[in-house]
Amino acid sequence: MKNTIADIAKKAGVAKSTVSRFLNGGSVSNATRQKIELVIQETGYIPNSFAQSLKAKKTSMIGTIVPRLDSFSASQTVAGMDEELRKHGYQLLIINASQDLSREIEALYDLARQKISGIILFATQVTETHLAAIQEIGIPVILLGQQHKDVHSMIYNDYAAGYDMGRYVLSKGHRHIAYIGVTEQDVAVGVQRKEGFLKAVSEYSEAEADLYESGFKMSDGVKTAWSIFESNRTMPTAVVCATDNIALGVMKAAHMKGIQIPNELSVTGFGGYDVTEVIHPGLTTVKYGYSQAGHLAAQHIMKLVNDEPVDFLTVMSCDMIHRESVDNLK
Repeated sequence: MKNTIADIAKKAGVAKSTVSRFLNGGSVSNATRQKIELVIQETGYIPNSFAQSLKAKKTSMIGTIVPRLDSFSASQTVAGMDEELRKHGYQLLIINASQDLSREIEALYDLARQKISGIILFATQVTETHLAAIQEIGIPVILLGQQHKDVHSMIYNDYAAGYDMGRYVLSKGHRHIAYIGVTEQDVAVGVQRKEGFLKAVSEYSEAEADLYESGFKMSDGVKTAWSIFESNRTMPTAVVCATDNIALGVMKAAHMKGIQIPNELSVTGFGGYDVTEVIHPGLTTVKYGYSQAGHLAAQHIMKLVNDEPVDFLTVMSCDMIHRESVDNLK
């Protein structure tokens, strides 16, 4: 296997930052220099061209990598980040990964080559390749939306949000509920929200939940809802959707099918998108403070850039919004 800076540091008995400083021509003691040089000779380690390209001074720019540009949550969060960064003299560079994990990895390296001071990654997954890239580029990175113990992370309390939504729907007398989730590769949206919801269902012995999986687009929600309506299963009285987009798709499919909301079917979402307030009936949802999260993420990355302490994990709260899309069956 190819040796990394971390391997060299471990074998030489020094910090990784010391090896990096040595490779980039920085000041280290003669004794330390000799130890590092000896390990490099023994292992045949050759610094890659990428690492060498990082010698120059960093800029006053912060990079962010978003999975898609047409996401309400991403656009609101980025707007908050940009506003906060500009107040402190930083500029924001945005890269759209188009929901392609390989492009996320490329973007990490590309941003580092451009002497970016720090990166905020809107993570849908955190793979070993992500972690290797973050370690190799050697600049501050914050994960937004997912959590990993070795990287500064900012997450919403999706488990609590799912639990609260489940409890709310059950409190309204619904006992046969369909839950439309997303891929479990997205731990926050695909796992945590669903597990919180199922925990609430488990507390009601007479309640049952049918689980379905959808894509993230509104059109995916339409297709999934249509399959539920056309199936031979007992029609649920409520559909809990992992995102507002899916919920809007369910509401559209119900309208196409002539199913009245909430009289014949209750629908809920997660997100708190602006459109959920103006449609009729208004969508019951969990509102996430995307703009505030953007401000906070910007504050955290600036602290890391300036070597100031930041908690490795920041958990952000969210709020239930009760509207007209859920009927009271009691």
